[in-house]
Amino acid sequence: MSDFNWQLIPSFLAAHQHGSLLAAARALGISQPTVGRHVTQLEAQLGTPLFERTGRGLVPTPAALRLAEAARAMEAGAQTLMRGAQQAQATLSGTVRISASQPVACFLLPPLLAQMRTALPGIQIELVVSNAVSDLLRREADVAIRMLRPAQGTLVARRIGQVGVSACAHRGYLARRGTPLTPSDLLAHELVGNDRVQEIYRGFAAMGHPVGPEQFALRTDDLIAYWAAVRAGLGIGFVASYLLRHDPLLVAVLPDLPVPAMPVWLVVHREIRTSRRIRAVVDFLARELPPML
Repeated sequence: MSDFNWQLIPSFLAAHQHGSLLAAARALGISQPTVGRHVTQLEAQLGTPLFERTGRGLVPTPAALRLAEAARAMEAGAQTLMRGAQQAQATLSGTVRISASQPVACFLLPPLLAQMRTALPGIQIELVVSNAVSDLLRREADVAIRMLRPAQGTLVARRIGQVGVSACAHRGYLARRGTPLTPSDLLAHELVGNDRVQEIYRGFAAMGHPVGPEQFALRTDDLIAYWAAVRAGLGIGFVASYLLRHDPLLVAVLPDLPVPAMPVWLVVHREIRTSRRIRAVVDFLARELPPML
């Protein structure tokens, strides 16, 4: 019985209590065929019939009466376990410092932190807006959200998803300058690039179009300043795709441009990963952050 399907038990108990598949389905909020299928599967697993089907409904067999007693005890135990888990969540308390880059901290995290406040009301969050691994190494943060996996052995990283990157521009800019149709068309446009960070330069080189700093109308490594420049219509930039959801005046261009997605890592210091409140925050973020941003 190691592969016993416990998920069939609620349908069995509802059918036993209400005396018909239709009434059981209404009580559970599922379809009548689904309840019937669950009962049939349970009978097959146990190797014995559980109900006699009559014109007046379902009549439990002696095997069903024995199983119902055990199933109710199991249901009560599960409810006790859930209440204990909910109580443990409610009693989690203390402060957790989360470190994240500017776009993540400003656009992606606030709605999740609002949800977290409801799920973990005893935990206070301190948000550190930074992209430096040193935050964790110097214990200036408990949890970090990073797009690069840290190499330090004292840090533990958990990959939870990835961020798409889109070339985009303001509608007004595209109305003035036209929409690029091929990657080479980008060379005839105003571009927003980085200063010391080299990813955009390497991306152009990989497409067979090496460019230098002079190709970019603005260069900055400040991610919010970068985003603001694109929103102001200064030129075409390369930003996290989720940012486009926040401004209907920004338009993605060249959707087939081979820009690799960036992995998203949750990072904690090895020595504090067993803290209950930090574990709860890490598990919440891993569960609620979409796998593709």
